[in-house]
Amino acid sequence: MRLGRRSVIALALITVIGVAAFGWPLLADSASGLAHSKDAPWLFAALLPLLLAVVMATIADTGLDAKAVAMLGVLAAAGAALRPLGAGTAGIEPMFFLMVLSGRVLGPGFGFVLGALSMFASALLTGGVGPWMPFQMLAMGWVTMGAGLLPGADRLRGRVELVMLAGYGAVASVAYGTVMNLQGWPYIGALASGVSFVPGDPLPENLSRFLAYCLATSLGWDLPRALVTVVASLTLGPAVLKALRRATRRAAFEAPVTFEDA
Repeated sequence: MRLGRRSVIALALITVIGVAAFGWPLLADSASGLAHSKDAPWLFAALLPLLLAVVMATIADTGLDAKAVAMLGVLAAAGAALRPLGAGTAGIEPMFFLMVLSGRVLGPGFGFVLGALSMFASALLTGGVGPWMPFQMLAMGWVTMGAGLLPGADRLRGRVELVMLAGYGAVASVAYGTVMNLQGWPYIGALASGVSFVPGDPLPENLSRFLAYCLATSLGWDLPRALVTVVASLTLGPAVLKALRRATRRAAFEAPVTFEDA
């Protein structure tokens, strides 16, 4: 599905808000009293209408119809069902490969909404609702959107495409964990540790502590997630891509509607 002007504007707006939501603690002073548990409800309140705006912009740009909405629901449900299979066990999350492949076939606008809705549905399914949920929705939306922005969507096929998607999935899996660390890292600011966040400290010093924090805490989850994504993409990718592309062709999402005299 192509990305039109309205879709680009909506995605750019939600991305800017998301970057600000993740990164503003790095620029906060020591008296800011920062805590993501306070700003998360506001982010969630802003995220829902922006997701709706992306959907509406996609409808306006591509004529997204009931068939596409049905596919969105099915894929979001599948992603939500896959996540509990490995979540919490050494970072093994099989939903990532499905999000990457779906974003590749269905495009960045559809992909962003799919990634965010899948995280929302999985949080409801597993009871994982909390201040981290809107940040997970944004991060997964970016992962799926990025897959839709990869080059060669119309011409690149076969082994080369699978290797590209597997490589992107590995990088995106580690990047997801790194970005999500920004949501939880400020909580440990009161601890006396070389990896703690210190409000008001120079940005380079906080970034060096953040890197140490990622290496010490999340890398053991991020690397298995990347490995599972690579293996699943290379082994299951051909069948999943074929099924998604076949369903897209049969649904004829972008088929022009014409009226003829009886």
